[in-house]
Amino acid sequence: MKKVAFHTLGCKVNIYENEAMQELMQKAGYSIVDFDDKADIYVVNTCSVTNMADRKSRQMLHKAKKDNPDAVIVAVGCYVQAAAKSIKQDEKIDIIIGNNMKNKIADIINDYYEHQDPNTVDISGDFVLDISKIKEYEEFRVLKHKEHTRAFIKIQDGCNQFCSYCIIPYTRGRVRSRSIEEIEKEVRDLVNAGYKEVILTGIHISSYGLDFEEKIQLIELVEKVAKVAGVERLRISSLEPRIITEEFVERLAKLDNFCPHFHLSLQSGSDNTLKAMSRRYDASEFKEGVRLIRKYFDMPALTTDIIAGFPGETEDDFRESLEYIRDIGFFELHVFPYSKREGTKAASMKETLSNKDKTRRVNLLLSMQEPIRRKFLEEKIGKEVEVLIESEFEHEDKRYVLGHSKEYIKVALPYIEKARNMIIPAKLISFIKDDIILGEELKQ
Repeated sequence: MKKVAFHTLGCKVNIYENEAMQELMQKAGYSIVDFDDKADIYVVNTCSVTNMADRKSRQMLHKAKKDNPDAVIVAVGCYVQAAAKSIKQDEKIDIIIGNNMKNKIADIINDYYEHQDPNTVDISGDFVLDISKIKEYEEFRVLKHKEHTRAFIKIQDGCNQFCSYCIIPYTRGRVRSRSIEEIEKEVRDLVNAGYKEVILTGIHISSYGLDFEEKIQLIELVEKVAKVAGVERLRISSLEPRIITEEFVERLAKLDNFCPHFHLSLQSGSDNTLKAMSRRYDASEFKEGVRLIRKYFDMPALTTDIIAGFPGETEDDFRESLEYIRDIGFFELHVFPYSKREGTKAASMKETLSNKDKTRRVNLLLSMQEPIRRKFLEEKIGKEVEVLIESEFEHEDKRYVLGHSKEYIKVALPYIEKARNMIIPAKLISFIKDDIILGEELKQ
């Protein structure tokens, strides 16, 4: 039995696909080992969202070959899709597999061993497709997640937005949606395996169903998944702000198992910068979506992504964005300094900011955000929540179980034996650590 080790970089979709590939390899008779162990095959599921992600992907591939020069090195995913020609010239990499071919990984590796001829791996063949022409969703699924308490469900692939800074439409292709029937089937199987919380994820899930002959909206899928027996909690990943309409939010609010944790990708609070980014909304539209969410949900958690130091972002633009973000009052910010990505429109834009200036803006955003996050948590003290228990930990010589509320707040409860994967009602009491609130179990 040959040993295969996997390493994945990047987003939740990559993590999902990595677990799906592992299951395929296990079914084909391979043994899965840790990436730091000696393996016969090393698979790196690459990322290409930034130039740094490309570099990290190369580093992991070369590390694997250095750890075991006799191993077969397999590069998979977005970096392969973006740079297939140059990767093929890398003598340290034996097999390259682009996106929409990951579900063939076991067959490709089996065939490689059968022929033992690197020349059979050809980018003009079937392993790296012209992703821009692919219209079919790549169907494969996950029956067991490493996280054990929550399950990610991939519902679509690709993106049609073409934001000026983003390479994803070129590495993932156009929107391709998965059938509701296949999604429901995977959800039922995961519920039967013991999962209580499911998270719908994809590259641009707000576009779900728009590629079908008979158009389907994301909210229709959400409602169907919410009705699957045994789904006690349902989350949706990053949303396009324009999908937040009154009808969409009102329908979400009627789902008892929906978790009011909204990740709305903003990127900037300045209209000038949003226009340069080719985002398809302005700051006022985004704020209206926030108003609607807060109209239908009591103290929902709102999180977002921000790029600091985009080409052409003046100090006035940044200050406008800073004040806008402060006014929204996000629970959490994911802030990134702008990083040039070759192959995008923004890569040709003139940059006037140094890395030091970008870092300063990042730090200003984060320092502004911290008291807002703290205030949000303080206002939750005394509230009743439901906590999905995920792990145990010790603090000041006391044992606790740890989990998340529906709003994705970290909550610790006094130790409960065999509590993992239980949903426990609790009242929030006080801070146990800066990012963890102590709860008191509410007896039924």
